[in-house]
Amino acid sequence: MAVVIAALLPVFLLTVLGFVLKRTLMRLDTQWHGLEQLTYYVLFPVLLVQTLVKADLTKVPVAGVGGALLLAALLMCLLCLALRGPLARAGVDGPAFTSIFQGATRWQTYVALSVSRNLYDSTGLALASVAMVAIIPLVNVFSVAVLARYASSEKRSVSAIVMTVLKNPLIWACVIGLVINVTHIPLPQIWHDVADALGGSSLAIGLLVTGAGLHPEGIFRPSLAASIALVLKLVLMPVLTVALAVWFGVAGANLAIVAACAAVPTSPSAYVLARQMGGDAPLLAQIITLQTILAAITMPIVIAAAGP
Repeated sequence: MAVVIAALLPVFLLTVLGFVLKRTLMRLDTQWHGLEQLTYYVLFPVLLVQTLVKADLTKVPVAGVGGALLLAALLMCLLCLALRGPLARAGVDGPAFTSIFQGATRWQTYVALSVSRNLYDSTGLALASVAMVAIIPLVNVFSVAVLARYASSEKRSVSAIVMTVLKNPLIWACVIGLVINVTHIPLPQIWHDVADALGGSSLAIGLLVTGAGLHPEGIFRPSLAASIALVLKLVLMPVLTVALAVWFGVAGANLAIVAACAAVPTSPSAYVLARQMGGDAPLLAQIITLQTILAAITMPIVIAAAGP
């Protein structure tokens, strides 16, 4: 447990620092928007490409890890859709339902990669990157489709949903890194020098941006919808994913990485999507903030229980 807490502590301290900076030295939204764009479109993709290029994927159970996370994400999406009827009868409207859906299914990539790297260095980072290839396309398609169905006043076509996924730079970074790894395409030393410099700063900046986006209003009196999303994401998702990973034969350090990826809070990018497509953005802000705070308690327990 002490090792797990030591790996998680820098992650949450950087998140808290981002929260403090947003309210003291860097109060302008434009400052954080610029950092977020830089991280999302440049620093983070470079980190993913470089990590996968250098990874020895023959030593990690790619199929077991990817399969468990993909199946768990799919089952959680289907469970949320099955809960639409009961939630509607409980007074949860369409936009609020989309926030529960995103809060239960989307994952915070910065936290997942940071914790995985802190726990198991480059191997953990590579395995978490592979997990992204499995999860991001599926969750993005479902999130956009659910928002289009239950919240958006403008219905999106199937092609528009597909284009939203295809334009995701993180997916392309993972694909490019995997292709270079598998085909053994040689890269010049200058690439490695520049990529290591850019990638090295990506996770720290990403965590600062995550902290800056937290909204503490109303967290001491969470709504029914926020509480449901909290239980689904921080309790049910880790239990489901770890059980599937064990069924797939994943064990030891690899199982701990799976647990870390499954136990992370919801991504702040879900809030942006909710604002763009008519979801309940204030509710989602509450969900993200609550999950990020409580994940500091639940993640060590989940990872320690699953790890070697």
